[in-house]
Amino acid sequence: MWEKKPVLFLLLATATILVGTIVTMVLPFAWINTEKDRIEAVTPYAPLELAGRDVYIREGCNNCHTQTVRPLVSDVLRYGPYSKSGEFAYDRPHLWGSRRAGPDLARIGGKYPATWHYHHLEEPRAMVPGSNMPAYRFLEGAAVDPVLTRKKMEVLDFPYQEEQISALENKNEMDALVAYMQKLGSDIGWRAQAQTEVIGELENPLEPTPGVVAAGRDLYAQHCAQCHGGDLGGDIGPELTGAADTDAAELFRDLWNGLPDGGMPSFNTLGQERIWQLVTFLHNQGP
Repeated sequence: MWEKKPVLFLLLATATILVGTIVTMVLPFAWINTEKDRIEAVTPYAPLELAGRDVYIREGCNNCHTQTVRPLVSDVLRYGPYSKSGEFAYDRPHLWGSRRAGPDLARIGGKYPATWHYHHLEEPRAMVPGSNMPAYRFLEGAAVDPVLTRKKMEVLDFPYQEEQISALENKNEMDALVAYMQKLGSDIGWRAQAQTEVIGELENPLEPTPGVVAAGRDLYAQHCAQCHGGDLGGDIGPELTGAADTDAAELFRDLWNGLPDGGMPSFNTLGQERIWQLVTFLHNQGP
């Protein structure tokens, strides 16, 4: 019947599309980032962090890295608590993303020390073997523009001190990008809260057989050598040549929970058996 009245059909179809658009797109944007959704601990970007965010967008980092942890068990286990709308109160535009060619970065702030990020941006494969991320060493030669950054802060109505603007004189875009990434997810203090208490006595169930020690050595080369050195002599992180004298339970807890104040991430996604393999290797270091 309606197909015989094209004008009426067109009007009804348009109205249906408009209603759907309002319900699925317009209203959600009106509902988020209101005062009731704001998280008090979340603060606006500082000048250097804002400059780094613009570098992040310019270089297309958001094309490979999302910045939203979905409320899925797999996401929460890997990246931390799922994202809340109040975390993005100062994001213009938001960088939630939809494609993960690289890991999500919503909780990257504080996961590693700043030095790790510098090395990673300079040569990604030196820190993450097998990474297909391009190198960004050239950012070290590009200075941050203090005047432009001040204008951006004023347009966004973000608070700043003149000392912060003056400090940009000696900063490059690599400094800015690292500062921005160290900001991501750090305001809500989730990392220490997410530590899992290991219940009961911890005792290494593995014997230091050649196979177990070799498996631990391979895990160390894949996950730890970038910070602690291939020979355990230390680099970004402290040397581990004396780890054999550390209590096995203490090593397990440090690997399981990470060290939020020391910039070491949690390795609980490896599972208990592989963490014990790492502990066994550290207790039985050899050539």
